[in-house]
Parts: sequence; C-alpha cells; structure tokens
Amino acid sequence: MGNPTGFLKVERKVPEYRCPSERLDDWKEVNHQMPEQEISEQASRCMDCGVPFCHSGDNKYAPTVAGCPVNNVIPEWNDLIYRGHWKEALQRLHKTNNFPEFTGRVCPAPCEGSCVLGINAPPVTIKHHEYAIIERGFKEGWVVAEPPTKRTEKKVAIVGSGPAGLAAAAQLNKAGHLVTVYERADRIGGLLTYGIPNMKLEKSIVQRRIDLLAEEGVNFVTNTEIGKDISTEQLQSDFDAILLSTGATVPRDLPVEGRDLKGIHFAMEFLHKNTKSLLDSGHADGNYIDAKDKNVIVIGGGDTGTDCVATALRHRCKHVIQLEIMAQPHSERAANNPWPEWPKTLLVDYGQQEAIAVQGDDPRHYLTMTKKIEGDASGQVKAVHTVSVEWKNVDGRMVPQEVPGSEKTYEADLVLLAMGFLGPEGGIIESLGVEKDQRSNAKAEYDKFQTNVEGVFAAGDARRGQSLIVWAIDEGRRAAREIDQFLMGETFLP
Repeated sequence: MGNPTGFLKVERKVPEYRCPSERLDDWKEVNHQMPEQEISEQASRCMDCGVPFCHSGDNKYAPTVAGCPVNNVIPEWNDLIYRGHWKEALQRLHKTNNFPEFTGRVCPAPCEGSCVLGINAPPVTIKHHEYAIIERGFKEGWVVAEPPTKRTEKKVAIVGSGPAGLAAAAQLNKAGHLVTVYERADRIGGLLTYGIPNMKLEKSIVQRRIDLLAEEGVNFVTNTEIGKDISTEQLQSDFDAILLSTGATVPRDLPVEGRDLKGIHFAMEFLHKNTKSLLDSGHADGNYIDAKDKNVIVIGGGDTGTDCVATALRHRCKHVIQLEIMAQPHSERAANNPWPEWPKTLLVDYGQQEAIAVQGDDPRHYLTMTKKIEGDASGQVKAVHTVSVEWKNVDGRMVPQEVPGSEKTYEADLVLLAMGFLGPEGGIIESLGVEKDQRSNAKAEYDKFQTNVEGVFAAGDARRGQSLIVWAIDEGRRAAREIDQFLMGETFLP
C-alpha cells in the first residue's frame, strides 16, 4: 500500500447525508460525496494486511463470513486512488463489478464488515470509494460503450431486468452473443427502478447504465410478460439459451384479523406506484398511494421498511412508526457475532434519521407483534393492535412468546407490509417445467446455474431467494459464464 501506516494516523470519516429538513422537500439522492483529498486520505487507511478478507465474498463454505460477493479487489483500487490514479482504479473496479454506481449507493457493504482493520478499529470506507471511483469515471468521460468486435450469432433471452439480468446481459454481450432482455414493467431496471426509491438511487443513474448497455448492443423489450405476451414455447424456439432472473417478488403476508381492510398494502406496491408516478408526472397524475396527513404503520424492520418510512415522510404523513418483531440490535458486536461475520449492530439509516428529525424519536418499535388490525364502519383501517414478545428456545427453535399485559393500540390510516419475500412468482418457472427447491425458488446449483430444463438457467433472487443487489450481480456474472460455456463449449468470461 502507498501509505502502510495510514490506518494508524487517519480516522474513519464518511460523507454526511444532506440535511433532513432539506432532503425531505425533494426526491433527490440523500448522499454527498467527499472532496478528492479526503477520499485519498481515507484510502490510505487500507492496510497492507496479510489476508484481505474484504474481497473474499464467495462464502459457499463459510456463509456467515462477510466479504464482497463479486470479489472486488479492494486493496488495489484503494491504493490507486490514494496515489491519484483514478482511471486505473476504475478499470480495476470494472473488472469485477459491472455496476459499481449501484452497489456504491445501495449495497450494505459486507466488505466493510470483514475489513481486517475492523477487528479493533472502524473499517475502511470501502463503499464510498467505490461510489467515488465510478462517478469520477462518468464525470471524466472514461465510461463509454464498448461493443463487442464480433458476434457469435448465438441468441440469449433474459427474463427480468433487475441487477442479475442486467449483469448477465452485460457479460454475455461482451462475449458476442445476441442478448434480449424482457421486462414486464414499462421501464427497464426491475428492483433498481421500481423497488428502490429515488432518494437512494436516482433513476437517471439506472438509465445512464441501461443506455450504455443498449449502445453496446443489448436489446431491451419492455411491457412484455413471458407466458402472457410471448409463450414460453416461442421463447425456447427463438433463443439458444434462456436465463430466468425474475427476482423474488412474492411478498410475505400478514395473516391476522382485519388484513382485508382498505388502506393495507404491500410495501412494494406502495414503493412501485410512488416511483412510477414520480417518473411519469412528478406525482401530478395522483396514481400512487398517498400518505399525506395519515398515521402510517410500517410492519417490518428491514431496508424496505425504511424506504417506506422515508417515502411516507416525503408525502408529509401525520406520523409514522415501524414495527419490528426482532430485538433491537447491539450497538457493538455481540460475543456471538465476531469479526469477520457481518456485524449485526444497530444502524440508524436515512429513513430513521428523517423520522427522528421530524418526530423527535426513532420510529422503530422492537419486539412487537401485530395481533389484529381494526377498521371503521366503512371498512377502512383505523388501528393496529400489538403485543410485546420475548424470543425463547422451544424444542431447539427460537420462537416469539407474548408478554402478558403488554398490549398496545396504534392509530393507523395506512398500513404497509414490509416483511420480506417468499420467492419468485411461479408462472414462467412452472410453464417451462423448471424444478423448484424447498423454498419455491428455481432449482439450479450455484456453480452451474443450469436448471433441469436444457438451455434454461436461473440466477439472482429467482434462484437464491431474497438477497442483496451485489449478490444478484455476482449471480448474473457467474450465470453468464456458464451460459457462454453451454453455447460455445468454452468460455473466457471471468
């Protein structure tokens, strides 16, 4: 490393978000970028460690260990930006990650969780360096379309345009194959476009990359659902290989009394409609679920729940709380959560920051189970009834046990269910005759991504279940390599 003692001299510093009072007035990204000199100083904290766990993210045999799933060679580009070699850093970053502009914004940075410096000090600010490198690349004009010099004439259909599908498309196109990506929505991007709010990932950033892929030769088809607009038989007839990257879009429901009342929605319906209306008309068309002047209850404590909190606040809701059945995480690593595992520690994300600024306290209520939802005479939701729980070991399994006398009632005009996803929708999987695993995902081994149907592959959340964007990119890249091998008998894809 250029400064082998930098980690001893420079303290960790991360870019601050825009002020909550400012950012709640718009739908622009919440994050700032640090000045180049400060980024260089932060990069100097990257140690000359013997084993850089940060980029050892292929944890098939050690799934609890954190690290970068796409195997970014992080120490190399940290050293390059410390030395001021930004273009070389970009080239090194793009060798392992097709879309650092996405992961640099929305990835939870498992690489930082396994940073060797993190054993006894705050880890290196890896995520922001990734963001800074790619944005510098676009600013300087270094990121340009690179169409393949020759074509194989082999045709590949990719069903689903989320991060797994886009990563596979990019790689297969590089190999010279003719790639067509099918998307049932009106815009390309899948989760990147309609699952992540604009303030976390502006859609111009997504479109910027899609335009590059199109310029390189990838064919995008929107408003087309396979099995409905095009039969699976026709797809198999027209293409030499098919990749299923439809995501895991079946939401987990809440089977309680009052679930069918008006004003209860799945989180993704809320987020999708909000973004579509924002992009179509700046919300002028009114085709979204409006939280204005409403008491909002978000059930679910993950990232999607946080996005619902932040979206409701921008609608100018009356009040918002977030119910979480799990216990509040520790402020520091617990004894049973050692490095280099992913640190299960308390985070105050952008949505909680905003709620604290507006309402005065953290919106999250931990160890809280919803018992029933109450409605008024018109069938509209008006209250959520809860009870506190304790997690106890019952026959070797941790299960929530109700705490007597802990019942509470919260006013509610809008309830959003953000409790995760069960797996992919079954339509195309079943129509193609693809076997499913025990969790209803398309069954395909991680090493090969080949399903039981010849020429049909699966990757991303459709294969592994709900996961991180960076894992989807990894799966898309690996699946592309296997598809190339299937089509050509050999492959030079990484």
